[in-house]
Amino acid sequence: MAQIVPLQGVLFDPQVAGDIKDVVAPPYDIIDAAGQQALYRRNPHNIIRLELGADEAGDTVTNNRYTRAAATLASWMKSGALKRDSRPTIYYHTIEYVPPGADPKGPTNTLKGFLAGFALEELGAGGIYPHENTRAAAKTDRLNLMEACRANFSPIWSLYSDPQNAVLGALEQATKGTKPRIEFRDDAGFQERLWAVSDPVVVQQVVSAMRSKPLFIADGHHRYETALNYQRLRRQQAGAAQGPQAYDTVLMLLAAIEDPGLTVLPTHRVPTTPLPSYEQARALLRDTFDWHEFPFTGNSQAARAQLFDTMRTKGRTAPLFGLALKGTNAYVALELKSAHRPSAQASPRSKLDVSLLQQLVVAKLCPTQPEQEAILYTKDDHEALDWVAQGKGTGALLLNATKVSEVKDVATAGERMPHKSTYFFPKPLTGLVINVMEG
Repeated sequence: MAQIVPLQGVLFDPQVAGDIKDVVAPPYDIIDAAGQQALYRRNPHNIIRLELGADEAGDTVTNNRYTRAAATLASWMKSGALKRDSRPTIYYHTIEYVPPGADPKGPTNTLKGFLAGFALEELGAGGIYPHENTRAAAKTDRLNLMEACRANFSPIWSLYSDPQNAVLGALEQATKGTKPRIEFRDDAGFQERLWAVSDPVVVQQVVSAMRSKPLFIADGHHRYETALNYQRLRRQQAGAAQGPQAYDTVLMLLAAIEDPGLTVLPTHRVPTTPLPSYEQARALLRDTFDWHEFPFTGNSQAARAQLFDTMRTKGRTAPLFGLALKGTNAYVALELKSAHRPSAQASPRSKLDVSLLQQLVVAKLCPTQPEQEAILYTKDDHEALDWVAQGKGTGALLLNATKVSEVKDVATAGERMPHKSTYFFPKPLTGLVINVMEG
């Protein structure tokens, strides 16, 4: 099952690199071009230079953003901006945050987990399970970076089941009353804390407790598959190496499925290509869905509130989606008719709201592959509808969040969800702990 490997992690030294809050970054796949440039300007040691370097005019096979990242990593290690810990360590990590859409002055949630290495194994072999499909382009980019730098900068986020809280309980006890090694409030206002636990007794307790637990990838499918590809490549290059090698381990954040601080957000679809008219869409969908309209004139806030409330309430007992079309002053709740709902014997994947949306709505309104590849994604209800109102999208398809238990069921059954099915929250930052495998 899960083989956890304590790491001699590489961490920024604030005395050389500057404040930790200025050198970390969000995960690379949620950073846009403006965000990338802002991180470049923030601090000369910001992790963006390693994780998502900028392309430059005249780039070649031997001089490009990947080779520059490798040279920068070597430079920072030499200058002491990055330093390797001297002992095998497990890093206890908490993120205190306000859930999206909640009152900023209301109660906070706290996600708890730990950063460590994970001994790579093939997906579905019994120790770790994926739940989403991946795309080739992202894996090529990540493999190029890993080949050049021989390091993991961002953790893969995985979940395990621990109803008794034995794992995190041990780490909490070991760090109780001690000052975090890292503590700061990030750009989103979340309180980030990290403790380094290197007591061999506690480390072994965690390793042993995790050994019987399968893992489910929450976020980072591309990075995990890239790590497997890198491992195969290095094994070919190294030949018959004796014993475990550094490239057999990948950086991972592990959190319990039962953690009340874990939030799963929906990933809404915003098409950008021409869609059928309101009446045409109704004709396409009326045999499958009951059509609940929420018209508005001028300000749409009241109609939005009605749509969201209907989705959250009726959506508890039946698959239900939100629909907005550009140029139409009404939102629609699409409630799947009972005759079209999956049976109790259906596969876990086919029961998911996101699967039903893809099959019964997206495939009808955006029938071609180019149309589907032009879809934008957002976790924010209002942003999806704003994009339609602003003309950035031609329509919006809203859905309720997938349950963590559903993710587990799909993964255990050996199935994969459609692309962009889940958005686990809050995302762990890049740069808190780095796994430098060689060099």
